[in-house]
Amino acid sequence: MATVDRRTFLRMAGLPAAAAAIPLDLSKALAIPANHRTGSLADVEHVIFLMQENRSFDHYFGSLRGVRGFADPHPMRTPLGQPVWHQPQASGPDLLPFRPDVPDLGRTFLPDPPHGWNDGHAAWNNGWHNQFVPNKGVTTMTYHNRKDLPYQYALADAFTVCDNYHCSLLGPTDPNRYHMWTGWVGNDGTGGGPVITNAEAGYDWSTYPERLESAGIPWKVYQDAGTGLTAAGSWGWTQDPFIGNYGDNSLLYFHQYQNAAPGTPLADRAKTGTNISAHGRDPEALLSDFRRDVESGQLPAVSWIVAPEAYTEHPNWEPAFGAWYVSQVIDILAAHPEVWSKMALFITYDEEGGFFDHLAPPTPGVSTVPKTNEIYPGSATNPAGPYGLGLRVPMVVVSPWTRGGWVNSQMFDHTSLIRFLEARFGVHESNITPWRRAVTGDLTSAFDFKTPNRSRPVSLPGTDDFKPDDLVRHPDAVPVPPANQKLPRQEQGVRPARALPYTLHADASVTGGTLTVTFRNTGRATAVFQARAIGTGEDPRSYTVEPGKSLSGTWPATQGYDLSVHGPNGFYREFRSGPRAAAGLGLRTDYDLRGEKVTVTLVNGGASRLQVTVRDLYTSGRTTLSLRAGAREQRSWHVVRTRGWYSLEVTTGSDATYRVAGHLENGKDSITDPLMGGLVH
Repeated sequence: MATVDRRTFLRMAGLPAAAAAIPLDLSKALAIPANHRTGSLADVEHVIFLMQENRSFDHYFGSLRGVRGFADPHPMRTPLGQPVWHQPQASGPDLLPFRPDVPDLGRTFLPDPPHGWNDGHAAWNNGWHNQFVPNKGVTTMTYHNRKDLPYQYALADAFTVCDNYHCSLLGPTDPNRYHMWTGWVGNDGTGGGPVITNAEAGYDWSTYPERLESAGIPWKVYQDAGTGLTAAGSWGWTQDPFIGNYGDNSLLYFHQYQNAAPGTPLADRAKTGTNISAHGRDPEALLSDFRRDVESGQLPAVSWIVAPEAYTEHPNWEPAFGAWYVSQVIDILAAHPEVWSKMALFITYDEEGGFFDHLAPPTPGVSTVPKTNEIYPGSATNPAGPYGLGLRVPMVVVSPWTRGGWVNSQMFDHTSLIRFLEARFGVHESNITPWRRAVTGDLTSAFDFKTPNRSRPVSLPGTDDFKPDDLVRHPDAVPVPPANQKLPRQEQGVRPARALPYTLHADASVTGGTLTVTFRNTGRATAVFQARAIGTGEDPRSYTVEPGKSLSGTWPATQGYDLSVHGPNGFYREFRSGPRAAAGLGLRTDYDLRGEKVTVTLVNGGASRLQVTVRDLYTSGRTTLSLRAGAREQRSWHVVRTRGWYSLEVTTGSDATYRVAGHLENGKDSITDPLMGGLVH
């Protein structure tokens, strides 16, 4: 673990000690009004992507207020019925997420857990999502809090955090970055694909920067090269962790870039970089090309920033180093209101780095959308399986249109970055598969283009103390799980939440010893339902349903059943019954969007009368019904007071329990779940 000696660092960097007293205060910059020329996406003139390394959403933001983290009221369950927080170990009790007992986890060098294709799919375990510790070690269950990551949390508080943003592939860095830059990993087997490892063998399929170039859209990759830049045909970047690009400019693994001659667009815009070695590895020299272009008005329409290794937040390095680097990017932009008012900066992470996240990623499964090129066929060394989606990773959208501490819970992945560019510049990427294009959004729902300047600016903390002081790698601090485990506490409260395009249903009926669940989509976006049957020995199933369509699945019910269904933004259905009630209760849910009501229709499919009680978990109110055999009853619950959130528990006089929970989407912005926020008991 490294400790900061600010004066020592300033002496090494040749900076005056007085600079240590200057905090980074962006309140004035955040007050810069957004470009509001058209009140549309066209007002964004500069799009910037900064992709860091290897952190899962729960590992960084599981304890952040108002996101789907440790306080999720309906976590997925393991085959034994335990909440998925309980990860089995080879011996001893299950392991829960834990914060290592160190003074400052933000300044700690954690070990780097495995995060490849094989261990990733093994941890995912066909959707059960319960084999992280055996495949990745105890470090996988570590997490940070606000004290550890003050700058990252402050960014989320000031701008917009996406809590349903996934990396693209259950695997390592390069394939995930290929999704960002090209839309896939050569899934069709041409151009050297498919690529599921960090092979870096040289590839030939098309990339999105080439499409921008053909369309006349200016673009550039900003990176720090050190002294190791070599001739075309070689990656050539120095491996010095404080001045090299860490190999994270994945465009350089494509032959068309390797072979690009100096003076051509692919060479000048993707292969050049700041040479800071002459400055003695001075952090102040980082980003000098980016700074120059911002200051001179030469920032292109689309930019990608690639940090040196030590600043990527990769395990084995301090997250604080990355916070300082990100703060420099924001500071450069904020110093120029004419640029800040027209730019959108997307800060995300290439993959989860082997760290646990409690949401099992959606995969194709049964689908109304073609699954073409979404299943890896397998090889001698790598098992077959879905390419993705991968686990959730942090995403913060920094712009004058995303101020105010919002949450956006629409499903996104790295191809959503390309989709945003498609929406803004009209340049289509044909590599993105039909399934992925259907289930992930284009990130425009995170923005307020109509009234962007009504948001109140928020100050951010200083980051001077996050600079590396000794410019060396320190030994990893191996985490030790606590003797007395408990689920981490999430910060209490809610956040403002953007409107989402989902209106989803999962209706149950029991006939002839069979439970049938019908997955309906009456919303505006395709969604993935994940169904998990406990005690059947069957793996979880995924159902991808387009708007206006439905799919059905069946499960045996003669001996009872225990089925849970998960969807985006806390959509949850649970159908549980013992043998005595297995023939009885059917349920259908509908929404009155204008009246802001949830309607539940209950059907007694059995041969005898059922006493049914419905409890509203938000109000503790109870409704009792007596259903004769074959009867159907309908009741509605208003959700105005809870801003659209509902959670109903349906029980019978025997031993059946159904639960319906989620959020009624009526096209209006709302708040995050008060039940998840600890405001309802």
